[in-house]
Amino acid sequence: MADCGKGLQQVRDIIASAHKDCSLSEKLQFYDKWATQYEEDVSVLEYKAPHLAALALASVCQLNRESKLVLDVACGTGRAAEELQRCGFNLFHGLDGSAGMLEVAKKKELYQELKQSMLGPKQLPCDSEKYDAVIIVGALSDGQVPVSVLPELLRVTKPGGLVCMTTRSNISNLQYKAELEEEMSSLQNKGFWEQVLVQEVEQWEKATSERENTQESDYIPGVIYIYRKMSAPSIAC
Repeated sequence: MADCGKGLQQVRDIIASAHKDCSLSEKLQFYDKWATQYEEDVSVLEYKAPHLAALALASVCQLNRESKLVLDVACGTGRAAEELQRCGFNLFHGLDGSAGMLEVAKKKELYQELKQSMLGPKQLPCDSEKYDAVIIVGALSDGQVPVSVLPELLRVTKPGGLVCMTTRSNISNLQYKAELEEEMSSLQNKGFWEQVLVQEVEQWEKATSERENTQESDYIPGVIYIYRKMSAPSIAC
């Protein structure tokens, strides 16, 4: 584990600030300021989502990974792209709302294209049916990216392409998780995508509050979902 000089409680306080209810401009200012310390801070939590999501996507995309164009949504500092590169993927475009996070990601020289964009009900700044795979790690949670982004993830994915998503399964995120899964099921019932993989992970990261510690573990669970886009009419967004 990296030694960033911060204790677990200090990092918990920072994470709580990231999820608090505040204006969009305040949230962006927070992430811009946090960008240079983000990776060191989440290492204290033993945050595994980028690594696990990359392994999961690689497990269902076994051929020609080096030629697959991947959109990293809410890419942050580029940790998911780093993990995907270790799995054999090489072509990345990234989106994030924070200019500070994008600046850190840019320095890693992993992305062929990076754009600043807020994620939500509005259309993503990407062409329809462009990407072989779309991945969003860590951002689908309460107080972060709304569930309404899912149709947009589908829109920019090629027919037959993959959409990989993660969320936490801790107490404070259960309502969001239920809404997320309801939207996933709705899109599947309408024939827009099919479920390929659901992977529950018991030790997703260390609990970000004392309230979520249990007698059995200091960790909270999480889950990875992968869907394959079907050949179907475009979704109106």
